Amino acid sequence: MPNPIGRALRNRRAGHHTLVWARPELDAPESFVLTSPAFEHEAPMPDRLRGRMLGANVSPAIAWTEPPAGAVELVLVVEDPDVPMGKPATHAVAAGIDPALGGLPEGALRHPSPVAGVRMGKGALGKRGYAGPMPIRSHGPHSYVFQLFALDAAPDLGEKFGLGDLLTAMDGHVVARARLDGTFENV
Repeated sequence: MPNPIGRALRNRRAGHHTLVWARPELDAPESFVLTSPAFEHEAPMPDRLRGRMLGANVSPAIAWTEPPAGAVELVLVVEDPDVPMGKPATHAVAAGIDPALGGLPEGALRHPSPVAGVRMGKGALGKRGYAGPMPIRSHGPHSYVFQLFALDAAPDLGEKFGLGDLLTAMDGHVVARARLDGTFENV
């Protein structure tokens, strides 16, 4: 049965222009590539990656090609620009990612991360760790945008950093970036 609230809000979305990716101070060449064995770019994400109320809430495995020379650390921000609000929903914030790893295994974005050095910041609802897709039923398809930034310096972040702290620390240090979009619809 369709959700009347989801249908009523169907045309209300934050928009891709509100993503971290669209911030001019974080603009950089897209000189490396982000992929996942779980889904193709702009394709549906598998059910096991769904959020707590819908599925197992497991972060996907991701892989990246070699970032440019000078990349000291990678940071990852996962956002949903299709929420019916003024800004995207933040599904994960991670820092301390070693560029040499070449990827993160499935489930690595939980708090604490099983991958050495990876630190999870506060995302959805002020919690640390991955929050999988949980769109409003009948709202239509949502994009889940995995934004990976290569930095020339490790950001100075407190223990309980959030997206705002990370964005401030990244300003002037992004040397390259990569993006992977997955989709999910709760019909």
